[in-house]
Amino acid sequence: MAGAAHCSLRAKRLLLDPKFEGYKLSLEPLACYQLGLDAAVAEVKLRDDQYTLDHMRAFGMYNYLHLDSWHQDNVYYVDQFGRVMNLSVTLDTALQKPREVFRLPTDLTAYDNRLCASIHFSSSTWVTLSDGTGRLYLIKSGKRGNSASEKWEIVFNEELGSPFIIAHSVSFVKSDMHSVAVLLLRVEKDELDTKGSGFHVTLEWVTIAEISKEGDNRYEIFKKRVLQGKSVPHYAAIEPNGDGLMIVSYKPFKFMQDEDDKLEENDNAKATNEKKDPLYYWQQTEDDVTITIHVPQDIAKDDIKVRFSPDNVCVTLKDQPPLIEGKLYSSVDHESCTWIIRENKSLEISLIKKNEGCQWPELIVGDTRGEFIMDSSQCSEITESLMHLTSEVMNPSPEKENPPCNAQELEECDAFLEDASLCRFDGDTLKVTHVINLGSNQYLFSVVVDPREMPCFCLRHDVDALLWQPHSDQPENMWEHIATFNALGYVQASKQDKKFMACAPDYSYAALCECLRRVFIYRQPTPLSTVLYNRKEGRQVGQVAKQLVATLEANDPILGFQATSERLFVLTTKTLFLIKVNSGN
Repeated sequence: MAGAAHCSLRAKRLLLDPKFEGYKLSLEPLACYQLGLDAAVAEVKLRDDQYTLDHMRAFGMYNYLHLDSWHQDNVYYVDQFGRVMNLSVTLDTALQKPREVFRLPTDLTAYDNRLCASIHFSSSTWVTLSDGTGRLYLIKSGKRGNSASEKWEIVFNEELGSPFIIAHSVSFVKSDMHSVAVLLLRVEKDELDTKGSGFHVTLEWVTIAEISKEGDNRYEIFKKRVLQGKSVPHYAAIEPNGDGLMIVSYKPFKFMQDEDDKLEENDNAKATNEKKDPLYYWQQTEDDVTITIHVPQDIAKDDIKVRFSPDNVCVTLKDQPPLIEGKLYSSVDHESCTWIIRENKSLEISLIKKNEGCQWPELIVGDTRGEFIMDSSQCSEITESLMHLTSEVMNPSPEKENPPCNAQELEECDAFLEDASLCRFDGDTLKVTHVINLGSNQYLFSVVVDPREMPCFCLRHDVDALLWQPHSDQPENMWEHIATFNALGYVQASKQDKKFMACAPDYSYAALCECLRRVFIYRQPTPLSTVLYNRKEGRQVGQVAKQLVATLEANDPILGFQATSERLFVLTTKTLFLIKVNSGN
């Protein structure tokens, strides 16, 4: 990941509620409708050789219910006869039976090592479909959700090796050529891995394009790229224009390249491993920053140009390109900044901080060519300030004012072992361009808010759950904080039997379901129509966030779970449930 920009997620303070008091259990009834299925869902249970945690995450916890985000309240599933069944809801009290829109040509029962069939809606009229045996279908569907105009027609199908599931797909037009990019997920045996699980995970990025040959237009595979990693990604999505890819995973992924690329990569790695002296050294106090740069012997004072501005610095030697140029971490008093040449032919630049006392973590934003030197007094101050957090003995004096941090004080639901990262890959260079270390920001779920954009992902931040919208076309604001579900990060951690999580595209509620029967719904805070007082603090409460619980009348395990702005769809082996959460406008 050398050369990648290390970024961070910036939460919007206006979307956080530090005074949130928790959810109040509401007993208001929820309208729940159920439809018996003509045939059971085509569930594929894990085989004996699919025993790892990655197999469980990818296939054992697969969501068999597919929401068509391009057409509201439209869901699909595949039954045991290989039929793609659709339920389109317009009126809850007049539900129709799910109808067949497509039938897989493959006899699924003839394959012993197949995976579950998977569907992804690339656009309002294009669908990608896998039968779970290793065959990929590209389908032109017409306008879905309308029985008159919806007609699924295969325009491409090809065997692509071992079985896979579709992780994501997008449809786009580039240079007057229509293309569909698909991301295929596999968990494969790794003979070289003798110490780990014995498996690796591959993401195959396939681009299918409409190609004209001798006056005949047909869809063919235009490009294939393969990424490999050691853990199933929590989130993997292709950018709307097909130029890049974003992955949230516990362990990193990298592109598998041909032999020439590998030789070039090895040369680059050797060059990187060779120790290079820093371009400059810098120190700081509470008032100023000092930069030291070694100057070649043949450079005179008149050959050096240093330009200061409130937020930038530029250093040029002779007529060469700028040696140092960029935005400073914080503003400086540029009229008071100076530079001199020392006797040892070093250039010393003094920057006067505008915000005194502010410690800079870096000198020039994104520049890693320098080295920060900390003096002994600063080291001593930091060590002393952290002393109360450490101890040779476990909690030696719990009565003192600032006891050391003790793992015994953490609740079980606060423990989260994975240290995931978010990476953005460039489709042309196959390199990582942006990296975010998510640390303890646990991944919770993904949701499509706008089908023309990438799927949003929800992360735990402290006790809350924050929803992030990727913007691949906005380098300065590539991940935007768009909504907050108060305390949901803490609440979901206490649900040990949870299977799926989701939220409404309008952020009005979040929901989770257990493996069997129970569904929990968490509404956003709403104003009260009656007066309510907090008896402990003696003040009036202006709004309340409600928790609702629905218990399904079914003993079959929950296989699918999807949320729209008005309804929750819950799929079991033989029944499809609709829970009316919000009334339509």
